[in-house]
Amino acid sequence: MLDLEMLSPKQVVAELDKYIIGQKKAKKAVAIALRNRVRRQKLDETMREEVYPKNIIMIGPTGVGKTEIARRLSKLCGAPFVKVEATKYTEVGYVGRDVESMVRDLMNVAINMVKAEMKEQVIKEAEARTEEIILDILLPVVKTKPQQPPADQVNQAAITLPEAVDERTVSTREKFRDMLKKGMFEDKEIYVNVSKKMMPAFEIFSGTNFEEMDLNVGGIAGIFGNDKKKKRKMSVKNAKEVILNEEIDKLIDTDKAADIAKERVQEMGIIFIDEIDKIAGKENRSGVDVSREGVQRDILPIVEGSKINTKYGMIDTAHILFIAAGAFHMSKPSDLIPELQGRFPIRVELEALGAEDFERILTQPENALIKQYKELLKTEEVTLDFTEDAVKRISYLAQEVNSKTENIGARRLHTIMEYLLEDISFEANELKGQTITITPVYIDEKLGNIIEDQDLTRYIL
Repeated sequence: MLDLEMLSPKQVVAELDKYIIGQKKAKKAVAIALRNRVRRQKLDETMREEVYPKNIIMIGPTGVGKTEIARRLSKLCGAPFVKVEATKYTEVGYVGRDVESMVRDLMNVAINMVKAEMKEQVIKEAEARTEEIILDILLPVVKTKPQQPPADQVNQAAITLPEAVDERTVSTREKFRDMLKKGMFEDKEIYVNVSKKMMPAFEIFSGTNFEEMDLNVGGIAGIFGNDKKKKRKMSVKNAKEVILNEEIDKLIDTDKAADIAKERVQEMGIIFIDEIDKIAGKENRSGVDVSREGVQRDILPIVEGSKINTKYGMIDTAHILFIAAGAFHMSKPSDLIPELQGRFPIRVELEALGAEDFERILTQPENALIKQYKELLKTEEVTLDFTEDAVKRISYLAQEVNSKTENIGARRLHTIMEYLLEDISFEANELKGQTITITPVYIDEKLGNIIEDQDLTRYIL
């Protein structure tokens, strides 16, 4: 995660280039949108409220990098980010309120992010507390009361002498502390009191969705619930982890975390709506398309800016950035209802991938497929070597299969590579110490017959 303040649009594109080949237009659009979030924060309050994010629609076939751009963008900027499938809201049982779950999901992501940051601030104190609790279990402190003075010398009701700790116990405790730090008690089993949330039993009535329940469960638990302790036997190693997590929870200010998370969601949140083309349809076609238009109308107020109720309070969606994506094979962006189209003013088309792009995808990105397979087999002490011609041949075959069957973009490379290296992966433990060179001849031996037979191609690749 990089500091947004320091990231220029060019740097954003350069970071995305490390993982995604091509698609300069889409990268440029998201980089500008991201930078505009930072610029908006620097405006005076009156103007800041009037500047709304320019939402983006990414148009292109599957497997060309739409989702990957959004995924890498979220990792890059550290802003609260959630990805949803638009088709999810057309399924039987979904109603308009369920569309609001995308905002609740975003808030949950933000809460987890903020708590992770706060954890770094309290981890040392939590570790110190954990150590003391473990020592108390391993070596309970023995306290002795000093001898009371004679009754005729002191008013018993007026004085209470403090308990004294046995000096020998203190010395032994420090020895135990040293042994604990050195890991000498890791396998020793102890009994630990673990929090066990006791929730009240209640029925979920028909028609009530989980998001609505989510709003009230916390309050119900606070009134009727009970946080009981349950004694469990576990190793010191596991006990340290359990106790540490409990102590971290005690030290983190949950109200403060919720306030910070809420502000981040409202000011910097990003929601990626995939497969938006699947809910594009004309009103007069069929019942299914009417359902799709209904989903569009449910999404519309969220994109326009509305207040959504969550268990952490009301969230204003006016300044959340929405990035939508779809292949638009059977429809086009103009098939979306006009109001929704108007809320996505920026449209970028992603290009279909060819053999040259596949060649670069196989070798150039930091997570390139060939690099992944080489590293996987290296764990078995097998060295995998691809000739330059072999890479070209794989790329050509991926393009060929995509042109003859369904075009699934770069995902075709995964299918071809897995089938190509199937035998080597299966027998890797017997090939220890060997170097295996992948050549065009080897590729044709493995894939030649499948490529030539279109029926086989459809089934296997």
